[in-house]
Amino acid sequence: MDNNDRLTRLRYALDIKDNDVVEIFRLGGATGTKEQVRAMTTRDKDGNYEEELDNERFERFLNGMITSQRGVREGAPEPELELHSGNVNNLLLKKVKIALSLTGDDMLEIMDDAEARISKSELGAVLRKEGHRNYKPCGDRYVRNFLKGLALRYRG
Repeated sequence: MDNNDRLTRLRYALDIKDNDVVEIFRLGGATGTKEQVRAMTTRDKDGNYEEELDNERFERFLNGMITSQRGVREGAPEPELELHSGNVNNLLLKKVKIALSLTGDDMLEIMDDAEARISKSELGAVLRKEGHRNYKPCGDRYVRNFLKGLALRYRG
C-alpha cells in the first residue's frame, strides 16, 4: 500500500472533498490544487497514479488534518515532521487518532467493526514512538482494516 492508496482510502472513509483536501494540505504547510489532488487519487489506464505522494507531503496532509479537525493552537510551534522510512502506517494511525480525538477503545471498536481482531497491547505497540522498546511496525493489513472500519462508522 502506498501513500496515494492511503490518501484515497482515508478520503473515502471520512468523505473528504477535493476542496477540503486542498485546504488540509495548506494547513499542513504544503501547497496543492484540485487538479493535483485528483492526480494523486486517480489511477490511469495502466493502474498508476498520475502524481506520486511522497512521505513528507503525506505527513503534511496528516498534520493539516489534525489542525482542520482540532483547530490551530495559539503559540504552538509548527509540528516537526517525524517520518522515518517504513513507519507511514504507524504515523497514519497515530495522527488520525489525534485528529478524530479517538481513544484506544474507539480504535479497537473501529477495527472490530471491520472484523479485524487486534489486542490492546498490539494497538499500544503500533502507536508507540519508533525506537521505544515495545514499538512494533504496523502492517498494511491493520491500516486497511482501520480505514475500512472508519468508512463503516462515518459513512454508514
